[in-house]
Amino acid sequence: MFYNVLKYVLLGPLLRLLFRPRIEGLENVPDEGAAIVAGNHLSFSDHFLMPAILHRRITFLAKAEYFTGPGLKGRLTAAFFRSAGQIPVDRSGRGAGRAAIEEGLKVLGRGELLGIYPEGTRSHDGRLYRGRTGVAVMALRTGVPVVPCAMVGTFEIQPPGRSLPRIGRVTIRFGEPLDFSRFAGLHEERTVLRAVTDEIMYAIMNLSGQEYVDLYAPDAKAAQAAAHRNGDDAGPAPGSAAP
Repeated sequence: MFYNVLKYVLLGPLLRLLFRPRIEGLENVPDEGAAIVAGNHLSFSDHFLMPAILHRRITFLAKAEYFTGPGLKGRLTAAFFRSAGQIPVDRSGRGAGRAAIEEGLKVLGRGELLGIYPEGTRSHDGRLYRGRTGVAVMALRTGVPVVPCAMVGTFEIQPPGRSLPRIGRVTIRFGEPLDFSRFAGLHEERTVLRAVTDEIMYAIMNLSGQEYVDLYAPDAKAAQAAAHRNGDDAGPAPGSAAP
């Protein structure tokens, strides 16, 4: 109930007014049945903008930190995510990935849309990083289509560290659904999971125009920080596309 109030009364109209999103390929999102929407992740704003323009409800696997933040801001953030039906996922510990997959499978088992960011975290510099294979596991175990999605311009309006977004226009692109039925029954094969995940990331890259980096985002961020500590302040340039 509150999800619809947020989307159609409180938040959705405001987001459309402020950011005037260009929407491309919305017809690629199935009108019914389970599907995975796999997107790049450039900004905290992504959590709100994509759901605001979809005709269907979408459930994201949100990091548990969004539900445990301190102070008034933390309580408000947690209340929002709970009201919107988002699922907290603890990313710490060895079983974190498996727990996230099981939660995602429950959503798909109900015939719903599942939103996931295969990179596992926001890009710190606007580039697209290597995807985690959990998205492939869920796609192969359920047989549902994967719709690639690109958020373009959200890094510019709200990069990491910025509390409130700037006003600016963004683009949201959905690609044609990817069918991985040819890999049915192979969800425990690591090479297959990597191939499927890379195909999804390639589709996202083509939609977003981002520079692709074949490293996990946390590893790249740590390497960049180490280089700065050692006196190399140049670092790689951001590579996000313009809207």
